[in-house]
Amino acid sequence: MNQIHFIAIGGAIMNQLAIALKRHGYIVTGSDDEITDPAKTNLQNAGLLPIELGWYPDKIISSIDAVVLGMHAKSDNPELQKALKLGIKVVSFPEYIYEISKNKKRIVVAGSHGKTTITSMIMHILKMQGFEFDYVVGAKVQGFEQSVKLSDAPLIIIEGDEYPASVIEKKPKIFFYHPHITVLSGIAWDHINVFPTYENYFSQFIHYLSDLERGTTVFYNTEDNEVNRAIELAGNKLNSVGYSTPEYYYQNGFPVITCESNEYKLSVFGKHNILNMQAAIDVCMQLGISKMDCYNAITSFTGAARRLEKILETDGIVAYRDFAHAPSKLKATLNAVREAYPEYLLIACFELHTFSSLNAAFLSEYANSLDAADIPIVFYSNHAIALKGLPELNTQTVYSYFKRKDLIVIDNKENLIVEIKSKLIEIKKPVFLLLMSSGSFEGIDWNDVCSHPIS
Repeated sequence: MNQIHFIAIGGAIMNQLAIALKRHGYIVTGSDDEITDPAKTNLQNAGLLPIELGWYPDKIISSIDAVVLGMHAKSDNPELQKALKLGIKVVSFPEYIYEISKNKKRIVVAGSHGKTTITSMIMHILKMQGFEFDYVVGAKVQGFEQSVKLSDAPLIIIEGDEYPASVIEKKPKIFFYHPHITVLSGIAWDHINVFPTYENYFSQFIHYLSDLERGTTVFYNTEDNEVNRAIELAGNKLNSVGYSTPEYYYQNGFPVITCESNEYKLSVFGKHNILNMQAAIDVCMQLGISKMDCYNAITSFTGAARRLEKILETDGIVAYRDFAHAPSKLKATLNAVREAYPEYLLIACFELHTFSSLNAAFLSEYANSLDAADIPIVFYSNHAIALKGLPELNTQTVYSYFKRKDLIVIDNKENLIVEIKSKLIEIKKPVFLLLMSSGSFEGIDWNDVCSHPIS
């Protein structure tokens, strides 16, 4: 029986892997200096929540077969140093996933955006068709208990991102999976703390494609110029298959696809999601599922957590949250809402939360990204800036980069609540409130804000 220890077990995907391994019969332990929900509750329910927060070298004993090192652990971590001293194998999350899936068929979804949704759509179709498969996905998906599953299944679906694997292994995670089939959904600069220039970021995808085995099938987004450039630079050793958005029309707020004289009404909206759907269907057809079965299955897909997810609907107000944080994601999400809800007044509230978005050197990338909103609001927390060790931002600096004269910039949670409530009082037509962030708006209860607009 394998014994595995997790350094930084509270990470969003680390806790899921730890739970999956315990369910698979492994002995699992772990440590972290901070664990918040939902990871805290997940680990507690699985009997894996550390008794005390912090790093304890005494936990690292010679009987441990491997240490999985989270990407947020630092190089001087005392547990890491103890493991290295004892000669215990230390691996990053993606290295470990590859190690336990060597004998499986691996499908990896890569790209700057759409990864979670495409991965989730593939999972949904396969489940509807009765396939046995494992998976690694970056969000909770309806119909799946966890976001990591490991079993004896012959197939694994992996959401692969380009962020470094760990402090020891600084190459992007996608470099380690060696897929048999992959998707390249889009390329748009992100992670400025790791990739200081766009070309440096772009080059990671060239390396990824170049390292694939000859003949590997790559489904790529032909509507993204940078993806097309990457495919061209990668040469002709790959089986490159382009995909694009199929024709559709809207019916009662949701898109309808026509295929072989049949109509299929989707449960998600937005051009970008229809494009994501096409990528997922192409992968599933490659795995032997018929086009008609793919379309029948995808109609019941309702989305992954925090990916254009409805959080409330009252008289005159519809509110959705979305994980959008990069400029290209903001534009795609706003366009999707505008397309599906043309009669609604669109309030778009975006939280600067990632290292890149809070960095003045990257803020110029957001120019015109909120143009589709009727009322654009940008929020950021000075606490988040301090935690990331970044220089202070002032509201005027943020305002200047978005190139929108009527932009509202707020750096205080209470002021944001007052602003939203006042707007909901003033507006006399149906409102669509779009909340975009990779964070939590400092824990604001949006149900309360929308249900009680007059404080």
